[in-house]
Amino acid sequence: MIGLDTNVVVRLLTRDDAVQARRAADFVAGQAVRGDPVFVSLVVLTETAWVLTSTYGLDPADVTAAFLRLLEAGEFVVEQRQAVSAALGRALRSKVGLADVLIGVSNRSHGCSATATFDRRAAKLDEFFAL
Repeated sequence: MIGLDTNVVVRLLTRDDAVQARRAADFVAGQAVRGDPVFVSLVVLTETAWVLTSTYGLDPADVTAAFLRLLEAGEFVVEQRQAVSAALGRALRSKVGLADVLIGVSNRSHGCSATATFDRRAAKLDEFFAL
């Protein structure tokens, strides 16, 4: 299995660079044909969510929808798939950014009782508390 970097996932989702987007899509498709899905880590998902909303100005709901499609695609193995799925649902129901929800859900899945934060919006989620 080969992992993907954030810039590859961003190219796949935005197609903002036609040459790189085609290379990324061809690579993922080729891996799938060989029965060797690609790995997407939580770090990459979190960074991708942040890049798509802050740099590309995408609506958080659109980012969440794109990640749902990625989870459903058989070509990808997503780290902590269940935690990511739960985070996507939480992000759709809240006004907290997907990256923050992923952090809280991931920390909880690793046994953390909560996540300390200075982010007032994130502190409204059950997984967080405000410092």
